[in-house]
Amino acid sequence: MNMQALMKQAQKLQKDMLSAKEEIDKSDFVGESSLVKVTVKGTKEVVKVEINKDNTIEKEDIEMLEDMILLAINEANKKVDEMTESKMGKFGNSMPGLF
Repeated sequence: MNMQALMKQAQKLQKDMLSAKEEIDKSDFVGESSLVKVTVKGTKEVVKVEINKDNTIEKEDIEMLEDMILLAINEANKKVDEMTESKMGKFGNSMPGLF
């Protein structure tokens, strides 16, 4: 394989990786618990927190609500990680340090 073909292949790989990363970054991921729904971007930026208004929350339940928010955020972030692995894992360590 000549050097020009190798460089062309590396450029295509880099373009594909950037495209996959851009798709992930633009996607929304939702994590839910019984009282809370959290939406995060693929960059793991929390963009929305929704609290189930059907339940009345007493002052004593604030700690439980905090735990539910934490669980929902962690679930949404896990979904980001899973999609990142499924989209980017195919690239392996082709270009370490790129992401």
